[in-house]
Amino acid sequence: MQARSITRTFWSAVGAAAVIGALLPGAPAAQESAFARPADPPTQIARWQEAPAFVALFVPRLYREAYRAFVSPLGLDAALRVVASDAHSLHPPGAWTPRRENPADAFGAGGPYDRWKLARVFGSQQPEVARGPRGEHGLVDESWTLVSPYPSPDLSRLEPGTLLIVVRVP
Repeated sequence: MQARSITRTFWSAVGAAAVIGALLPGAPAAQESAFARPADPPTQIARWQEAPAFVALFVPRLYREAYRAFVSPLGLDAALRVVASDAHSLHPPGAWTPRRENPADAFGAGGPYDRWKLARVFGSQQPEVARGPRGEHGLVDESWTLVSPYPSPDLSRLEPGTLLIVVRVP
């Protein structure tokens, strides 16, 4: 990297903020996860179950602590109705709108998954994807991505229901 590169400047700022934050009174301990307040999908209604295998599959190792994944037997429309009724869901224009996407776009290119297996399992089908922010008082704490149908963790078949991938925004 160059001495004055944007990447170096960004990571220097992140490191400085982490050190300053750790020194402030009342700051959380350095060992705490990025999920000091765990993602709290409306589990009673949507029956979300944590599925860490999807974090290992679709998220780069460096960032896994900031992510959580959940699955629900509900289809995307039903899951979105639950999300819409949640007080922490924010609704900027375009948020939570289902769209058909190429599987590679839906799951990103950063994870260690086999792109060919993912393409094969979806075949000519495209998953429906909805994205949106969550937070309190208009401030974003989390970004949610809902995908339906979703692949099994071994990328051998499509599962009915909805996969929820949550990233905690620092």
